[in-house]
Amino acid sequence: MDETAASIAEKVRRHEQENAAKVRGLAEAGVTVFRPETCVIDSGVEVGAGTVLEPFVQLLGKTRVGSGCRIRSFSVIEDCTVGDHVLIRQSCVLTESTVEAGAKIGPFAHLRPGSEIGEEAHVGNFVETKKARLGKGAKANHLAYLGDSTVGEGSNIGAGVITCNYDGVNKHPTTIGKGVFVGSDSTLVAPVTLEDGAYVGAGSCITRDVPEGALAVGRARQITKEGWATARRARAKGQA
Repeated sequence: MDETAASIAEKVRRHEQENAAKVRGLAEAGVTVFRPETCVIDSGVEVGAGTVLEPFVQLLGKTRVGSGCRIRSFSVIEDCTVGDHVLIRQSCVLTESTVEAGAKIGPFAHLRPGSEIGEEAHVGNFVETKKARLGKGAKANHLAYLGDSTVGEGSNIGAGVITCNYDGVNKHPTTIGKGVFVGSDSTLVAPVTLEDGAYVGAGSCITRDVPEGALAVGRARQITKEGWATARRARAKGQA
């Protein structure tokens, strides 16, 4: 049977009351909530003292947030564990993930289930992770996808890097060691391992393991044809 308008309104009223009571409890425990009427905080959520929640934040399910964090506007965090002194910038979506102390997330980052972000690691704008573990101080700051991946301590994932984890039938892992540098716009075709200290040149397609301390470059050699562009424009002008 369809709900009546009155019953829906009653549910909304009860939810607003429960939400307001939750916010008051957090405030009494030392949590700062800006514009609390805009935030959604489920009853099972825990937040440590000194944390700041900006307007339009949603903390859902069994989420636990540590002390001294800042969660900026429009972020949605569901069934996650967030350590102390974590910064989650604007418009991030986190689900069933763990973020350890001192990490920085976003803006516009998406942590899908099974993501584990280590201490002081950075997951930046438009980066998506899924079943990915980033070690202490690892960075993926721009426009990357890390799926079924392990990224070692201190490694740097360049802009536009993608782990190709799905072959159309099965998922495969990518293992990146400590202190690895993966240049921008590279594709890592799983299963593949980049050992400690390896370096991948920008624009590479990596299909084989890279040994410790090695450089891997997988791209075609550049060809430059002098005067080609000028001649093409001249032909096009003559045909106009």
